[in-house]
Amino acid sequence: MSQKSDGKEETIVIKKYANRRLYNTATSTYVTLDDLAEMVKSGADFTVKDAKTGEDITHSVLTQIIFEQESKGENMLPVSFLRQLIRFYGDSMQHLVPSYLNVSLDMLTQEQDRLRNSMDTSFAKTPFDAMEDQVRQNMDMFKQAVTMFSPFAGSMDTAPESPSEPAEEPETPQPNEMELLRDQLAKMQSQLDRLDKDKS
Repeated sequence: MSQKSDGKEETIVIKKYANRRLYNTATSTYVTLDDLAEMVKSGADFTVKDAKTGEDITHSVLTQIIFEQESKGENMLPVSFLRQLIRFYGDSMQHLVPSYLNVSLDMLTQEQDRLRNSMDTSFAKTPFDAMEDQVRQNMDMFKQAVTMFSPFAGSMDTAPESPSEPAEEPETPQPNEMELLRDQLAKMQSQLDRLDKDKS
């Protein structure tokens, strides 16, 4: 593979012709989707361009590689995930999804060696504990992003912070306090009713 003068590897250009054949300009050979998949796994940097128009079609070709892998029975994308992903198309939160997925996969990539070592050395504790913790952290980040776009999400979804010291047992509410609590609950119910009406 050729390198630039600064020592970095040049991005390989793959040309796609009208007959759907893929041509690797670095090796002057025709390649398949499986070949491109192997290049991705090896860390090779490439872009795919339409041979006629010069348009960058890397995204569609990479998506096609994933489709091919999934159709071979190597199902890595759960049906529930695919359904949720489809629901985000056209949603106001659609533009946040790519960043969230990128962060999640980057963190999984950083953790993969440690997860493999955990699987090799011990089966007493699930090696995916760390990954599950990371996913929960990512979900917290995602909820915070959602809160910025939804004025009611923060008040309804955010749990109070845990106290640094054990809290004393609360005293039994006095009659006046009970009345106050009932009023607060009634106001919250009224707000929720108004929200439901606005949505309908």
